[in-house]
Amino acid sequence: MSDSLLTDWRKNALKLESEVNGVVVGQKKAVRLITTSIFARGHVLLEGDVGVGKTTLLRAFTRGIGGGYQRIEGTIDLMPNDLIYHTYLGEDGKPHVNPGPLLQSGQDLSIFFFNEINRARPQVHSLLLRVMAERTLTAFNKEHYFPHMLVFADRNQVEKEETFDIPSAARDRFMMEIPIAVPKEPEIMESLIFDTRFHHVDKLIETVANSVLQFNQLNAFAAQLQDQISASPTLRQYALDLWRATKNPTDFGVKVSGVDMNRLVLAGASPRGMAMLLRAARVNAWLNDREAVLPDDIHAVFHETVAHRVVFSPVYEMRRTEIAREMLSGIVNAIAAP
Repeated sequence: MSDSLLTDWRKNALKLESEVNGVVVGQKKAVRLITTSIFARGHVLLEGDVGVGKTTLLRAFTRGIGGGYQRIEGTIDLMPNDLIYHTYLGEDGKPHVNPGPLLQSGQDLSIFFFNEINRARPQVHSLLLRVMAERTLTAFNKEHYFPHMLVFADRNQVEKEETFDIPSAARDRFMMEIPIAVPKEPEIMESLIFDTRFHHVDKLIETVANSVLQFNQLNAFAAQLQDQISASPTLRQYALDLWRATKNPTDFGVKVSGVDMNRLVLAGASPRGMAMLLRAARVNAWLNDREAVLPDDIHAVFHETVAHRVVFSPVYEMRRTEIAREMLSGIVNAIAAP
């Protein structure tokens, strides 16, 4: 791949970020991480309260990269087939079948948003995870392909009734879990409340430049990008040490306040998870105009790619967010960067 091609794509990637940051304010870190996941071709879990702009964020990205955007709401009575088709009675009194959200955009499906995924039953998760892994689906005696699809899902973190925990094997399918928090800057908070342009989402999305990137070219470019950005043997050893520490933090002297470290971790990050960490780190290096991965690139994506993969003892699961943050920060501090 030529340097000019890398530069041109980087310029467009940064333009995409600028466009999205113009309509979703106060989320620069989340925007960078989503940009990273798009170029690393990884699915994403979103973490955040209701009404913080997750849907607006994803619609803005879809407008910027092109392709189809579809979403579905998780409910207790949602069935796997609801992702594929829906039936209704027509004016003629006869039943009709229309494509569901997975099929409506065909092969041009670019971003699929599953809102409150933990409200849906495990059978629904199973279908979605299979589509995420294989990007194919058999329906109506036909094989359907979703070569460009990225899945974004968020979980209801507040209400526990009629919800189903996502098992660790399912969480591992997602490259990142990205927090979308309410901005704390007073001027941004004031704008979100009083600036009326943020109150009309459809008009707001229309201000994003259309198709800054071409969604159907991302797979090919992403593959070349991974080949172009190198990782030195020293950097690889550093990544391996980080991986070992997620499995046995006590071996590296990592401690978490109020936690029995010998009972904390049931399973560390998976090989797939660490491979995804390095994919994301290479993209971060490229976005920062570097040709090789540095420890800073790993640090930039370490928590978001690893935290949701570590399996804790059930007694500590209720404190997962704070424990994972402290443990992973302890790992980064304990292992000397090259």
